[in-house]
Amino acid sequence: MANVKTHKVGIVMNGVTGRMGTNQHLMRSIMAIIKQGGVKVGPDEVILPDPTLVGRNPAKLEHLAQLTGVTKWTTDLDQALAAPENTIYFDAQTTDRRVASVKRAIAAGKHIYCEKPTALSTAEAMELYKLAEKAGVKHGVVQDKLWLPGLLKLQMLRDMGFFGRILSVRGEFGYWVFEGDTIPCQRPSWNYRKADGGGIIFDMLCHWRYVLDNCFGPVKAVSCLGATHIPQRWDENGKPYTCDADDAAYATFELEGGIIAHMNSSWCVRVRRDDLLTLQVDGTKGSAVAGLRQCWIQPAAATPRPVWNPDVDSPINHFDTWTPMPTNMEYDNAFKVQWELFLKHVVKGTPFRWNLLEGAKGVQLAEKGLESWAKRCWVTLPEL
Repeated sequence: MANVKTHKVGIVMNGVTGRMGTNQHLMRSIMAIIKQGGVKVGPDEVILPDPTLVGRNPAKLEHLAQLTGVTKWTTDLDQALAAPENTIYFDAQTTDRRVASVKRAIAAGKHIYCEKPTALSTAEAMELYKLAEKAGVKHGVVQDKLWLPGLLKLQMLRDMGFFGRILSVRGEFGYWVFEGDTIPCQRPSWNYRKADGGGIIFDMLCHWRYVLDNCFGPVKAVSCLGATHIPQRWDENGKPYTCDADDAAYATFELEGGIIAHMNSSWCVRVRRDDLLTLQVDGTKGSAVAGLRQCWIQPAAATPRPVWNPDVDSPINHFDTWTPMPTNMEYDNAFKVQWELFLKHVVKGTPFRWNLLEGAKGVQLAEKGLESWAKRCWVTLPEL
């Protein structure tokens, strides 16, 4: 090991005391990479992350440092950005705080990796992209669902020509988020307040943009209806508050090539399907249904011939007519996979297409979804 060339990369990790920042980014990505000995980029060459934890609550930061063994933490972002050994800035704060912090990091000459949405408007998201490009720093946006095993299996089927001509994509996402009065709410209260950047349209349409663009075809237009189904919830301190952000979205997308996609996203739905997220892809030669990890297929030759007859129980068990795809390879944590790709991009210059421009496209779709809801009409997406 003495002959191994190690690239030590300082990472300012801002906002990692939140659920996603702690679990997916710090514990399951950065600490997992450190535990495995770094990211291998050659027979005798590795990239080793060196995180500095940044947040607003010193007690939470100290607890997280003790939990992980990370020795560096601070509530002073500028101090962390000033350290020359820190070359990457990562942002997992609430969306309303992201733009100002990313701008400070770009001004400090740091490479940028951040959660989505990257901003609360397309104009601000594009400004971040242009600033990063002008500064000559590398930049990326978390688009984790592309590396979920279920979606990787869908992409493999697509590349093998299994679907023939893809006709449509149907997605169901969500689960019941408890109101918080009797059973604790399993999402943060800011998700349901507009002033704090909440709302499922901004949260999930950013995801659906990169999933649809990368897996099926660029999104050309959207028709979206939002709703605030639950008007009152209880926050982390047990206090009731009024919900003014959308907690469900029903959206249809027109993709390049004539593919129609429809995605239901809801925090007010009880799950009776294979997973919390399922995507059904129908094509002329076959169909597939993917969850987060599993995928089931039905080729044209194995498709049953149902006959409509509501007067008798169905003679076909439609779940039994699908074949599970085998898992022929090992799949790592989706967030960790993308972190490793970004670290390779920064240190070795390998390609990384999921940048701030792609993040801006997600913000654009969310913004156009809100516009569609307000106008009750289809809205076309201009090319960015």
